[in-house]
Amino acid sequence: MLQPKIAELINDQVNKELYSAYLYLDFANYYEDAGLPGFAHWYEVQAQEERDHALAMRRYLIDCGHRVTFAAVDAPDKAYADMAAPLQAGLEHERYVTSLITAIYSEAFAQKDFRTMQFLDWFVKEQGEEEKNAEDLVKKMKLFGGDPKGLYLLDQELAARVYSPSTPDASAQA
Repeated sequence: MLQPKIAELINDQVNKELYSAYLYLDFANYYEDAGLPGFAHWYEVQAQEERDHALAMRRYLIDCGHRVTFAAVDAPDKAYADMAAPLQAGLEHERYVTSLITAIYSEAFAQKDFRTMQFLDWFVKEQGEEEKNAEDLVKKMKLFGGDPKGLYLLDQELAARVYSPSTPDASAQA
């Protein structure tokens, strides 16, 4: 049985994942306005993945017999000083999300809720990948972003990203 504290933490995370999707769409808007559609596309795909994460957590709660409640999703309120700023904000945000997943996992461990720990294992691994991707983007921008040709090529690389469903269920089926 899912303990109320764990259900509350996961429900809160559902809402935070939806905020993450909003944040990444805000990054996409910034890059569209800047004339970098590849960067925008990369963050649109990222937003889809965050929505997938929210839906997977929602489904887990429902399958465990808990009602999911939604909070208002805050509008992103960041202003970006330069082309690298959203990338750095994305890295910081992924680190924050990792800390949230770790807190839920820690509570599940304390409660000896092995089922939830197993469910969260996928998210722990996913967060490692998310942080690595964000770090790589920051590094590439530092290396190539100051050169117009390099920025153009990086934009083209990011435009090639293909969305594929990103959920614990999707990885189990692969």
